[in-house]
Amino acid sequence: MAAVPVLGEPTEDRRRETLRQTGLTATPDPAMERCARLAATLLDVPVAFVVAVGPEEHTYPGAVGLPEPWALSRREPAGPSLWRHVVDTGHPLVLTDVAAAGRGDGPGGGPGDGPPGPLLSALPAAGCVAVPLSDGDGLTLGVLCAVDTRPREWTARELADLTDLAATCSAELRLRAVSHAAERAGAAADHFAARTTVTLDSSELLLRAAEVLADTKGLVDVRRQIGVLMSGDLKPVYVGLSLAGPYGLQRLPDPDRSYRVEHDHQQYALREGWPTAQAVRENRMVTVHGEEQLRARFSADAVPVWRELGFQSLVCLPLPGSRRVVGALALAWGSHHQPDVAERAVLTAIAGYTATAVERAQFLDERVEVARRMQEAMLTELPEVPGLELAALYRPAAMHDMVGGDWYDAYLLPRADRCDDDEDALALTIGDITGHDVHAVTLMGQIRSMLRQADHAHPGEGSAHVVGALERANADLGVGASGTLIHHHLCPVPGGWRMTWTNAGHPPPLLALPDGTTERLTEHGILLHPQLPPAARVQYRRHLPVGATLLLYTDGLVERRAGADMDACTELAGALLAAGVSDGRPLDVLLQDIVDGVAGPSPTDDVALLALRVTAGSDCSDGSDG
Repeated sequence: MAAVPVLGEPTEDRRRETLRQTGLTATPDPAMERCARLAATLLDVPVAFVVAVGPEEHTYPGAVGLPEPWALSRREPAGPSLWRHVVDTGHPLVLTDVAAAGRGDGPGGGPGDGPPGPLLSALPAAGCVAVPLSDGDGLTLGVLCAVDTRPREWTARELADLTDLAATCSAELRLRAVSHAAERAGAAADHFAARTTVTLDSSELLLRAAEVLADTKGLVDVRRQIGVLMSGDLKPVYVGLSLAGPYGLQRLPDPDRSYRVEHDHQQYALREGWPTAQAVRENRMVTVHGEEQLRARFSADAVPVWRELGFQSLVCLPLPGSRRVVGALALAWGSHHQPDVAERAVLTAIAGYTATAVERAQFLDERVEVARRMQEAMLTELPEVPGLELAALYRPAAMHDMVGGDWYDAYLLPRADRCDDDEDALALTIGDITGHDVHAVTLMGQIRSMLRQADHAHPGEGSAHVVGALERANADLGVGASGTLIHHHLCPVPGGWRMTWTNAGHPPPLLALPDGTTERLTEHGILLHPQLPPAARVQYRRHLPVGATLLLYTDGLVERRAGADMDACTELAGALLAAGVSDGRPLDVLLQDIVDGVAGPSPTDDVALLALRVTAGSDCSDGSDG
């Protein structure tokens, strides 16, 4: 535990002088700004800041979400505040409710916590956590603080993350003070100053690593970012990442450059003689210098890799996860490279950040994979309907974490074997529930089932009535889904099919007619949302002649192309649809051509398409298309 400083004039004089040496003022400081941004990201709060607590004034060299006038001035007169309390005691302060803390009568509050201070009083502050920034000799220079606008119980993991970030920020301040002292020492301290500059660079690398790895979105992104980070500052010729699994270790290939070892030896057992395996087995840093040492200590399989990539020195670090070692980070250099104590400390810290990013990415990847399987399981197997050809296509977003609520559905309606005027034969739906996460997928499944139920509970009532029933159930049952959809009812009539539909804010369907023309069915109403006032849905009617083709799609089809608006992309889709109809292309092939031509092979959002082609009408002699 850090020593608690003895209060009084000597302490304040030391604090004033040390703050002067760090260079912290009321001007935004890039490193402190990065600390504040990272604190806001790690703890998911709207406000975070670094405050330097001086005898005469408090300054905010790093901040996110400050209100005026603090956002502009970045300073306030010294006075009683919660972070003054942190500075005086040298201990973190964790509050679930700032207002209660000021009164001394709430969770986390106490009589010694004191008033919140001007800034917290001006904010809609509730939950607050503040940790000290120290010079390493028991003197607290400032505070790293995260503020939420609602009462909040802070988890042990959140406190640990903020404490780790504060330690990195404190190291930056200490190094600045040492560097300042070295500069004043003059020529006799040139060597020490140069070493301090290197250490400062390492501190900057730690801050960048913490910030970049906190924003990664999957294992591939972690692999890419760690390669970029390490290659930029430490200049290794190779950066590798191996992950521990149930059957040993697996090298995660570099997404931007091909290495033979990452493919030829992608899977290997934990007992095998690779330096990364030893680092994981023994949970310690492993270093290798020269081929002779490699041959003496490790498997012969490693020697060709060493020669091919031109290694001379290798460092392998275990990745310490929350429950176990999750893998190893490997760095190799083409000349002899012996990390000193400072560099080893930096590498160990980065390995810790990497382990956290790997665990988060694995958790996210598992959730996304489950959501995607749920989504694909809910995509309907299309029914066979005499007189109609049906086809559908679903293409997930290129970004792995962008699983969404796109869906399509097609099913026979009650008494669909009759062709009386008041009987519909087929229901056809496409929709997009708001969101790109597991919750959106589960809501999509609920809405899909509820719409089917509404169709079967209200036979013969029409598509508009059915969507209205769905909206009422969505609000009354508290499902809370929002999004867009189009719901169609189709019935065979002489010469084609009669189609009625209602559009709840969805992109307009495209209709290609036998004469080669294409239309957009632009009629629509408001989107589906539980908080919008109920409104009568309007039902539209259209005759689809034999040879007509209808295309339904979600907005991921027409929102990809940079510089092209939605109308231009829709026109392109219409042109491709008309071309496919005129040459008689099968519907499944036509949908592939459309999504490739408009959204491309790597869409930024999920794309769902559903197409219908009329091949015959009704055989009933008394039928009518209305």
